[in-house]
Amino acid sequence: MFHIFCYDNRRTQKINYSRTRPDELGNEAFSWCSGLTSVTIGNSVTSIGQNAFYGADIPTVVSLIENPFTIEGKTSGGRTFTQNTFLNATLYVPKGTIEKYKATEGWKDFVFIEEGEGPGGDTPLPPTPEIKKCATPSISYSNGQLKFGCETEGVEYQSIITDTDIKDYTAGVIDLNVTYNISVYATKEGYKDSDVATATLCWIDAEPWAEGTKEAEDNVTEVKAMPVLIQAEGNIISIQGAAEGTEISVYNTSGNKLSSTIANNGITTLKTTLQTGSTAIVKIGEKSVKVLVR
Repeated sequence: MFHIFCYDNRRTQKINYSRTRPDELGNEAFSWCSGLTSVTIGNSVTSIGQNAFYGADIPTVVSLIENPFTIEGKTSGGRTFTQNTFLNATLYVPKGTIEKYKATEGWKDFVFIEEGEGPGGDTPLPPTPEIKKCATPSISYSNGQLKFGCETEGVEYQSIITDTDIKDYTAGVIDLNVTYNISVYATKEGYKDSDVATATLCWIDAEPWAEGTKEAEDNVTEVKAMPVLIQAEGNIISIQGAAEGTEISVYNTSGNKLSSTIANNGITTLKTTLQTGSTAIVKIGEKSVKVLVR
């Protein structure tokens, strides 16, 4: 995309004209913009259509084009600039190119041609409007519900939840991990999508010693389990829901312990030296869970 800047003295601001064609300024693009006081044409422009500035007497024209091409001159019916512009405006051209302009059809019709960037110096591109980005969502679990939150109001959540236990088995003994991998990002019209937040949700037996007992066999549906939510971002691993006093350790895939602590009420955090994209083994009591570090 190229840009042409025109100063309009009626509105005391720049008019930014841009097109998807990177090299072409179309016919009558600025025709009858009578309030223009200055126009700057970028170096990427290789074609300017007929009557591009028809009806606009412009005192200052700045061309950043280093290799001028033919334009419609002052005697043409489709002249690019008005006759008054050709006769009275000052055309500023890049240093070392003035002789090229004086030898190029159309451009050579300017009576006043100087090398330089115009009376205001270099005309910079306007700052690109900043597009806000949705805040990264938070992930929590309580009362049987997985909940997402975001500091950006009015967002929609796009999430993917996979269950590592949903698969076919042929073995006689199956180890049920009951583990869910969660990823979610926030989206909102007019905003950039947020970064992706990830978490691992698993259930840990609250009374593992009761498994296999007669009481447990008679009350299979009443086996107590605690939901634990694990998140790993950078060198911080946070664990929500582990019972107070439970030992929590983090290992790398080689089995080396990297960090250890005791769970307290709320969220427990540990620091590690793991790199983004690596896998951490989080051991909560006797339960081990693989977590991808984001």
